[in-house]
Amino acid sequence: MSLIELAPRALWGRPVIVGGGVAGAVAALTLSPRPAVLIDPVPIGREAASRWAQGGLAAAVGDDDSPHLQAEDTVAAGAGLTDPQVAGRIAEEGPATVAALERFGVHFDRTASGAFSLGLEAAHSRRRILHVRDATGSAIVEALGRRILETPSVEILTAAAVRLVVTDGKIGGVLIRQGTNSVLLPTGTVVLATGGVGGLWQSTTNPIGARGAGIVLAARAGAVLVDLEFVQFHPTALAVGADPMPLISEAVRGEGAVLVNAQGERFMAGTPGEDLAPRDVVARAVFAEWAKEGGSAALDVRHFAPGAFAKRFPTIHGVLSEYGLDPERTPIPVRPAAHYHMGGVKVDDTGKTSAPGLWAAGEVACTGLHGANRLASNSLLEAAVCGRLVAEDIAGIAETAVSQTTDQTIPAAIENDAVAEIRQTMNRDAGVVRDEAGLNRAITTLSALRHKTAGTAAEDSVALALLIARAAERRKESRGAHFRSDGTAQTEPARHSTSRWEEFTGQS
Repeated sequence: MSLIELAPRALWGRPVIVGGGVAGAVAALTLSPRPAVLIDPVPIGREAASRWAQGGLAAAVGDDDSPHLQAEDTVAAGAGLTDPQVAGRIAEEGPATVAALERFGVHFDRTASGAFSLGLEAAHSRRRILHVRDATGSAIVEALGRRILETPSVEILTAAAVRLVVTDGKIGGVLIRQGTNSVLLPTGTVVLATGGVGGLWQSTTNPIGARGAGIVLAARAGAVLVDLEFVQFHPTALAVGADPMPLISEAVRGEGAVLVNAQGERFMAGTPGEDLAPRDVVARAVFAEWAKEGGSAALDVRHFAPGAFAKRFPTIHGVLSEYGLDPERTPIPVRPAAHYHMGGVKVDDTGKTSAPGLWAAGEVACTGLHGANRLASNSLLEAAVCGRLVAEDIAGIAETAVSQTTDQTIPAAIENDAVAEIRQTMNRDAGVVRDEAGLNRAITTLSALRHKTAGTAAEDSVALALLIARAAERRKESRGAHFRSDGTAQTEPARHSTSRWEEFTGQS
């Protein structure tokens, strides 16, 4: 136990938002002029996965489109686990959300006539992907960040949230770490907007620090977790040995790029949807090509007009140039990587978790939108919509009375060797294709690692990886992004899975 400092009394009782990506920033701006505290371990939004979203934001703004069609596509992609009401509500919010983001300073690409320039991505029945060049997430996060800095009601703390304090069954504060100091910020209202889990895998497109910290904060506070086994692997991460792996956006295939194997053959030809088949289908096909002796997979854009790729995808072209790759001459090597988590903290229509005083929005939350397989580019829309809904739900709640209790357990510094072992284990045993033997091996490895990391920050990563592996082992069927080579075919009725912190501690 350690006696820690208290944050300035002026901040006590204010809503605390953990995470500075799209969901957290929108929540803070929606709460304004009500005072709020936004916690981010780096300058606002700099390491948010939202920032790395290349493809864009899906919204039914085209003349041939409607929210109903977007909701239908979302439900179809979700493999039986998407909540149709949630899909309909979020799709309906699309046009208004786009307008709001433009008011915040986001400038989506438009055609010469002034209409939105809309892209196509896998499993969408219409061109509905809005983009800002090929750096949409970065443009949105930067615009929201500028607005946050101009909003006096938002107090920004550059710190890491390491624990939620629970008093009499309710949230009582957030324990944060600033450098070597630990600070208790008393509050009864917390919003988790901390992103996803991709950093638990050795092959990932996410920031390395995206290891599900928010999910563990919620679980330790008593919140129910749902569908942890559903992790989307993006089929086209750049295979050049980088960590994390640069993303080659699905929008590249939407503009006509094709996948080829080591022999130059289009291996997606003949598959429904071909190169724009659902992500799980494409990811498994790419994985299978790499699994062959001497096999590989690549994106071929050599048929594009000279200079067209660099003009449409300047950020990606720049990354390729850094690795000495010229897409006009050589296909782009790609392989699957952990990209997006459909599971997370269970929330209701307003973002409330099962833990009183705790809300969640963005990738950390499981709203029911994505089901077993996320429809491409729905996540930025969900983050913006749900960040606003959470703030609107909180807006009418008075500032909470707070406790001055300061004795809290503070985890020790993270152990990088342990994190490396977690990532290797998840890549090997809980990746694109799973089976009973591999998942049980992961559970055994992680259970042993649990004892080595007890009391350290690495224990949180071990805990979540173990909960994910156990959820994947329990789901014997293949459904959406969760594929069991030894499993049964997708069965009906579809069911959600639930997990609790007690499973890790052995108290269940």
